Amino acid sequence: MNVIKKFAAAVALGLVSFGSFAAQDIGTVQVSGAETLSAFEAQVAAKAEAAGASSYKIVSVAGNDQLRGTAILYK
Repeated sequence: MNVIKKFAAAVALGLVSFGSFAAQDIGTVQVSGAETLSAFEAQVAAKAEAAGASSYKIVSVAGNDQLRGTAILYK
């Protein structure tokens, strides 16, 4: 029983520690008007840098000649 308590405590501390290092969502950005995926990503990267984000995740891209989409920014 004592081993189970120690194991549970170690797991709980590990989860708390991991949570403190997780990226924080600082907002979303909308991008439109890009003609290629590379241009779209470059616009997202520029907006992320301007917002002080350390990373981003593109969550949607749509369009034919002019791409538009959304990205989540993380700090």
